[in-house]
Amino acid sequence: MIALLQRVVRARVEAGGERLGAIGAGTLALAGFHAGDDPARVPRLAERILGLRMFADEDGRMNRALAEAGGGLLLVPQFTLAADTTRGARPSFDAAAPAGEARALFEALCAACRERHPEVQTGRFGADMRVELVNDGPVTFALEMPSAKDILNS
Repeated sequence: MIALLQRVVRARVEAGGERLGAIGAGTLALAGFHAGDDPARVPRLAERILGLRMFADEDGRMNRALAEAGGGLLLVPQFTLAADTTRGARPSFDAAAPAGEARALFEALCAACRERHPEVQTGRFGADMRVELVNDGPVTFALEMPSAKDILNS
């Protein structure tokens, strides 16, 4: 599982001219899934997305999480995050989770975030979306959740 987090002034996602979700200040999280990602790890990813201290405190230091800063979360599924780009010029998606598996993981992530945060908007799984954002900072972080296999092998 991987999530690309961006601190935003505002963000919105559309598909086919329909606005699917929009937030003011907060976090835009693009989420991708690898084949075999453990659904039991989804709540931990949600905790990390919501708990990463990427917002300024009163001293201007990145010391506050989304809940403390008070902002929205816009979750957008993005399978290209699971691409292998280590060889050649064409990304390989062999390691990406199959659509059904990825959809279930994304829906579980949305549910886990909604349990923990009052303002969660989402994109639509499988849709050709347009994401518009104003990055604040810019501040962008990549979160990778190791698979159970990776944890056992370390």
